Amino acid sequence: YDALRARETFATSGTRIKPRFFGAAGFFADAADPVAMVEEGYASGVPMGGDLTGLDAAPSFFVHALADPDGAFLDRIQIVKGTVDADGQVVERIYDVAWSGDRAPGADGKLPPVGDTVDLEAATYANDIGAGELSALWTDPDFDDSSPAVYYMRVLEIPTPRWTTYDAVKNGLPLLDGVPATIQERAWTSPIWYAQGEET
Repeated sequence: YDALRARETFATSGTRIKPRFFGAAGFFADAADPVAMVEEGYASGVPMGGDLTGLDAAPSFFVHALADPDGAFLDRIQIVKGTVDADGQVVERIYDVAWSGDRAPGADGKLPPVGDTVDLEAATYANDIGAGELSALWTDPDFDDSSPAVYYMRVLEIPTPRWTTYDAVKNGLPLLDGVPATIQERAWTSPIWYAQGEET
C-alpha cells in the first residue's frame, strides 16, 4: 500500500522482470553500482511515480532491470518521453538507453534487433543472447525546461514463443495464420513527471 500511495508501481505482460527507475537534477554515483544509485535516487531524486519540478538543466534518469529468474534474458531498456508541442499535439519519443550485447545504434539512431533463438517446432528458446541485468544513467538530450514532460521506463525481453505457439505445439496443431509466433514480454514503470514550478 505504501508503494501504491507513492505511485511507485510497475506492470508487466506476465513476466517477472524487476525494474527500478529514478529521476534527479543530476546523479553522482556510478551507474554500475545499482545499490549506490538507488540510495542516491531516494536521497536526492524521485522514484517512479514521482514529480520533478523547477529544473534549470536537463534531468538525469537511472534505469535498472533484473530478468525474470525463471524466464528470458533482457533485450533492452527504453525511456519513453511524452510532451506537447507548440500546436498542442502530443509528441512521444522512444530512447534506447541500455541494451545487451555489443550492438550499437545505426545511422538512423535505431538499435538493431537482439536476435531470435526461438525454435518454433519445439516452442523453446535459449538464453544465449540478452542479459540477466541491465542498468544505465541517461540524460534527456532534448529537454525544454518550459515544457511539461512525462517519462516512463520500458524493459523488453528477448523473443520467446507466444502462448498460441506453446498451445499449438502441445496439441500437435499448426501455428495460427496471421498471428505472431513469438513475443517480447515486457515491463512498464509508473512515470516520472516534470512540470516547471509545480507538482502534478
